[in-house]
Order: sequence, then C-alpha cells, then structure tokens
Amino acid sequence: MKKVDHIGIAVRSIEETLPFYTEMLTLTFLKEETVEEQGVKVAFLDAGNIKIELLEPLSETSPVAAFIEKKGEGIHHVAFGVTGIDERMQELKSKGIRFTSDHSKAGAAGAQVAFMHPKQAKGVLYELCDHSYRNGGEQQ
Repeated sequence: MKKVDHIGIAVRSIEETLPFYTEMLTLTFLKEETVEEQGVKVAFLDAGNIKIELLEPLSETSPVAAFIEKKGEGIHHVAFGVTGIDERMQELKSKGIRFTSDHSKAGAAGAQVAFMHPKQAKGVLYELCDHSYRNGGEQQ
C-alpha cells in the first residue's frame, strides 16, 4: 500500500451535504462525476494530504444505498493507493484475503478499484485504488 488515497463517505444527497464540507470545513471542491458501474455519484474534496469522496447512491439497489439503509450516512471505506492492482489483488488473495468481486472494476477519476470484503478487516471496507490504469484497463 502506497498511501491512503481517499476516505469515502456515504451520503443521501451530495447537494445537501456539500456545503458542510465547503463552507463549514472550508475544503476545496475538486469535481463531481457519476460512476454507473459502481451505482454512485461522487464528489471529491481536497482535504490537504488526502481526498474526501462523497458517495451518493444512484438508485435504491446501489451498494451505497444498502449501506446507508443499514448503517446510516457516514464513513463507507478507506482507499489505499496502489500500482499494479491486479498483481496486488493476487498477492492478497494468496494470503487469504477475499474481495467483493473477482476482478478490479472501473472507479471514479479514471481509477481501477477493488474492495476487500469487510469481514476480512473486522468490519472495515478497504478499497485498492490504482490511478495508473487508463484507456480501458491498460497500465501506464
């Protein structure tokens, strides 16, 4: 793991939540995008040495919607920056770590992502986030 890339926070509405981060905490809004494959709309904020990623579910069937229904709004995951995500996944799998899917998937900001199953980490959802992927999965 290279560093903590970002902290994901599940929210019902980015529009309603964003002013807390930008006006009260005075964090800098970076961008907003929709990630259909993950079923979320995301907003990124610059918190100095780390990014905050607000996650709003696109539908009631989104995993983030299920998270909010079960646990309420709040910290959803911690993302570690990695390179060579597929190799890193294989290395962790060889140590007995399970993932929520067999392969990495497209994530926000052009990254390739994979989530460790939270039962592996005492209920914490960890994400591997590889920003070196571009152009349909080819590493740069």
